[in-house]
Amino acid sequence: MRILVTGGAGFIGSHTVDLLLQKGHRVRILDNLTPPVHVDGQLPSYVPRAAEFVLGDVRDRAAWARALPGMDAVFHLAAYQDYLTDFSKFFHVNTVGTALLYEIVVEQKLPIQKIVVASSQAAYGEGKYECATDGVQFPPLRPVEQLLRRDWAPRCPVCQRAMKPGVTDEARLNPHNQYAMSKATQEMIALNLGRRYNIPSVALRFSIVQGPRQSFRNAYSGVLRIFTTRLLSDRAPVCYEDGQQLRDYVSVHDVARANVLVLEDARADYQVFNVGGGRAITVEEYARRIARQLGKAVEPVVPGEFRFGDTRHIISDIGKLRALGWEPQVSFDEIIAEYVAWARAQPDVADYYADAEREMKARGTIRET
Repeated sequence: MRILVTGGAGFIGSHTVDLLLQKGHRVRILDNLTPPVHVDGQLPSYVPRAAEFVLGDVRDRAAWARALPGMDAVFHLAAYQDYLTDFSKFFHVNTVGTALLYEIVVEQKLPIQKIVVASSQAAYGEGKYECATDGVQFPPLRPVEQLLRRDWAPRCPVCQRAMKPGVTDEARLNPHNQYAMSKATQEMIALNLGRRYNIPSVALRFSIVQGPRQSFRNAYSGVLRIFTTRLLSDRAPVCYEDGQQLRDYVSVHDVARANVLVLEDARADYQVFNVGGGRAITVEEYARRIARQLGKAVEPVVPGEFRFGDTRHIISDIGKLRALGWEPQVSFDEIIAEYVAWARAQPDVADYYADAEREMKARGTIRET
């Protein structure tokens, strides 16, 4: 197949490109090469020469017009993600960019056989919890007043008691922040317009994806990257809240395999799937594992600060994707070991956390208790 990968010069996109080429597909990349992911419009050296490259932005009709002709399928992985308060940009890039893709395919009657859209676990908000009194609950965003008291536990919307976190399946969305809302609307566009116009479409809700090629300069996600660069500079990793948040991390290699699976399997058409690691770990424990891998006797710092809009716990139920034959194969420690080895070999590895922290505090994203 001839396949377009938007964001194909980035983290998840480039690994997906590699796997597609290995499987004999012809690949074209559409990417705008902008900061903070990229530096000065430079095409990263890891992008294979076998892939055709088109420079352009998914908000630009002309860019799509250059990239779509001759393609059989599209992986729409380009996205804007950050914790900044430029709310409209999230929707311009993630939501409107996706609508523009479908608009052009329909208008020009392009013979696209499948579109796979990258969504996010973030769209669940706090996800599914169990209240001992009131059963299954999907709690709202935790009030700022509660967080300022260092009361971190989500409360039952009915009785206000603390609840037990569970695994969250694909049935219900509850997005809390601007990125999550843009992703929820993006997948709505893909699945609904896909079905309406007979364009087989799939949305994949990625958990926290980890692995080599994550940009050192993007403060939004990638606790592995942030903690590793801190520790390589002999600085302590900073854990928000109390460090006991449960997170679900997945290797970028497992994500690339999930991408290719749903491309090739018609059972996935018009469906949404969680793509996660199948296990949970606290942020503090993850920091300790990274320190051990680096041989650093540095304890994580837990100052009691929080990121406004963060979820407390989120763990994805991956049973639906497992039913198609997919299984996460890379363990936590393997993810860490591969990333550490890659990061140490990069000439631009540095601790960018301090600058990002100042920016997020200035905008009210990071708040002190």
